[in-house]
Amino acid sequence: MGTYVVRRLLLMIPTLLGILLLNFIIVQAAPGGPIDQMLARFEGMQGASSTRLEGGGGDTIATSESRGARGVEERFVQQLEQQFGFDQPAHERFITMVGNYARFDFGESFFRNRDVLDLMIDRLPVSISLGLWTTLLVYFVSIPLGIRKALHHGSRFDVWSSGLVIVGYAIPGFLFAILLIVLFAGGSYWELFPLRGLTSPNFDELSLFGKIKDYFWHITLPVLASAIGSFATLTMLTKNSFLDEIHKQYVLTARAKGAGDRRVLYGHVFRNAMLIIIAGLPSALIGIFFTGALLIEVIFSLDGLGLLGFEAVMQRDYPVIFGTLFIYTLIGLILKLISDLTYVWVDPRIDFETRES
Repeated sequence: MGTYVVRRLLLMIPTLLGILLLNFIIVQAAPGGPIDQMLARFEGMQGASSTRLEGGGGDTIATSESRGARGVEERFVQQLEQQFGFDQPAHERFITMVGNYARFDFGESFFRNRDVLDLMIDRLPVSISLGLWTTLLVYFVSIPLGIRKALHHGSRFDVWSSGLVIVGYAIPGFLFAILLIVLFAGGSYWELFPLRGLTSPNFDELSLFGKIKDYFWHITLPVLASAIGSFATLTMLTKNSFLDEIHKQYVLTARAKGAGDRRVLYGHVFRNAMLIIIAGLPSALIGIFFTGALLIEVIFSLDGLGLLGFEAVMQRDYPVIFGTLFIYTLIGLILKLISDLTYVWVDPRIDFETRES
């Protein structure tokens, strides 16, 4: 197994390089880079200044200011290119970026004047909080529901519950988030939950119980919106796993010896059926943390990694874009490896080395 782990770790290097290179090419080809963003801000300030001058004293001053602005703009562009490193060829910039990332040096944000790693560390607790509670909610609901569906396979409960989870799976998380806002966050009906943020402005002034209450009051709708699409997969996986174990010979033997249904379920079936569900937890975390969190954080204005990445894309903040991409990819690859190791841990009969060879 050690050889397999080393091989997977070594394969992470070309995988990371390939993903970074592909996205580097795409981002470089996209119009409206950081230089254009800075020029747009600069021209906006110059336009506002010229408007004030025109209103106060005539067109001559405004025209001279405009010409001066065009002269400054050329020098300003050259300064920006040197500051951001765009005076170097693209391949040199990519090689430099990869070398820095190998030391976990992600540089400084173009527009926030802060180190990218510090920005990600500040935003990470919000994303972890959202992903953790979403995962707990999904597992605490889906596993008991899947077990009951297996025990009542083919019943009316099984049919209508399957319909509900499939409908939930078909609804995109961001659309369900908008529906929750309309219904429960003051959109058109009830104002039961806050619209944005993870805490209230007076959070520091609250008591310990008040802080806990305020925190869960804010995170309820984002967690529900994040979890809606994950119930179906885990519920059906649990049901099928238990159905497969219930019809095996050892269960029939236990019942023939007089064991009750409860003892058979929790003494024999539960342990074996849960192996594949436990082993699939790292893979589930990948989907919950990195797939659905972005739009949910944007909609509810949660200062997590998803919102940070979205704002970076809109502003063409390249260091933040590539830094978050690198971290997301690295964590995803590590969790995938952990998922494979968990399968081997819960079922020693699985041998990835033999399968690969």
